[in-house]
Amino acid sequence: MAVKIYKKNNYCIVEDGATKRYFAGDEVSLYVDNGNWVLVNSSQKNESFSFNFADLQDESGGSVGTAEQVEEYLTLNTNFKATSGGSEVVNRITVNQANVSTTLGGVIDSTKEYFIDGIIDLGNTQITVPTTGLTMRGYSFDVSGLTSSEANYTMFVSESIAIGSGNILGKDYYVEVSGVSSKVYEIYDATGFNAFEFQRVNYINCTSLGDIYDYRQGLEGGTGRFGGSPSLTLHGLWRGGFRITTSIVRSMSDTTTEPLFKAGTLFQMNSRFLTDINCDLGTLQPFCDFVVGNFPNPSTLQVKGAIFSRDNISNASDSNLFPNISSSDLPSDWDNNIGVNNTFIGGRASVDSENLTTIASGSTWYTLNAVWASNNLQHFDSPSGGQLRHLGDDPREFRITVNFIIESTANNDIGIRLRRWDDSTSSFVEFAERARQINSFVGGRDSGFYNFSFNTVLDKNDYVYFQVRNNSGNNNITLENGSDWIIEER
Repeated sequence: MAVKIYKKNNYCIVEDGATKRYFAGDEVSLYVDNGNWVLVNSSQKNESFSFNFADLQDESGGSVGTAEQVEEYLTLNTNFKATSGGSEVVNRITVNQANVSTTLGGVIDSTKEYFIDGIIDLGNTQITVPTTGLTMRGYSFDVSGLTSSEANYTMFVSESIAIGSGNILGKDYYVEVSGVSSKVYEIYDATGFNAFEFQRVNYINCTSLGDIYDYRQGLEGGTGRFGGSPSLTLHGLWRGGFRITTSIVRSMSDTTTEPLFKAGTLFQMNSRFLTDINCDLGTLQPFCDFVVGNFPNPSTLQVKGAIFSRDNISNASDSNLFPNISSSDLPSDWDNNIGVNNTFIGGRASVDSENLTTIASGSTWYTLNAVWASNNLQHFDSPSGGQLRHLGDDPREFRITVNFIIESTANNDIGIRLRRWDDSTSSFVEFAERARQINSFVGGRDSGFYNFSFNTVLDKNDYVYFQVRNNSGNNNITLENGSDWIIEER
């Protein structure tokens, strides 16, 4: 039978069919009895209600979901706690200072959630993450924490390199590993398909975050790094990427030269690394030391809406933020940032020296001839003079702006068109002609002015260039110095 439980004012309300019960919200407890959940008024033990978690609905009648989601929902709507004689609501092992050596320090039961009850000093006790994974949770990063000040200590380890570990999932606690030559993690993925994911986890005064090997993906949301030199080294092949968002970095060591994110042995990110981090670094500290070769796919090092500073001063010319990769490199896709250069995908081709375009036959298209210079190319190159080629997969839509001055015979009708090479079909696509009449000027040089734009789609390895024709005969033309065209993301 469907059961609705929700909080209203100071009451926890339970609806069971036509019956509505009101429980004092600050006195509600919950326990499990023979597979059923029992809701109890702690001050009046006879005021209770038993139900199955699968029947639970919210106030609007929607299903609450899995056992874990039900636990979260009831925490918000009942202020529940374990009652005397009862057990925890879900498969949970409560970890405290008295039992840490036999809980987190013992053999991990991957079917259980390990709940961090308070601030726990692990000393030399290590947490060995099995191949089946580890799930941890606390009250919040103010109330729950794992600490150690021991030297030459690692908090989270795999049983061995060969055996490795599974998923590591954490929420709502802090970690402080501050000993000399100590670190938080040295973890090896057992299969290459596991996740390293944390929500609202803070790292406080950590000597190092350590090393993660060959995980499928990493995810951080609402995490923080405060004090110390919390460098995290990523090793091996990461198939699914790494995302760190809504995260903050403050009070870093001014003597550390270790980056927040470091490329380790054979590091390769096949998907994206994405961040919008709010980051105030130490005086000598890079954000990351990634290189172009770590990202085989274009536009997968994504820095979006981030803020970088040192001592709260932003400097977009700071070359030590990303010492080994720039905003213009093919893997980079950086935009809407403060304190670092952004990526402007596109480029410019301009006339460096005039050359004659010979018109052998009227009304026939010829490649527009000049000595071309290309500059400020980002995600583009120039395979031949006057051509610009797209090297990335995204974006696909571009605007091309033309500023040409063409010299020819007065009153001749001269047309130009854009021509695109479609690499996927190994064929050319021609755009509509834009024609102008050559003006007759005093002084012997007659010219026409071409100022307009084209919109086009360019996939990887597509390129564009311009052609010209004389619709009035076979008089030659010259593209004058100062002419250029620009391609940019729409």
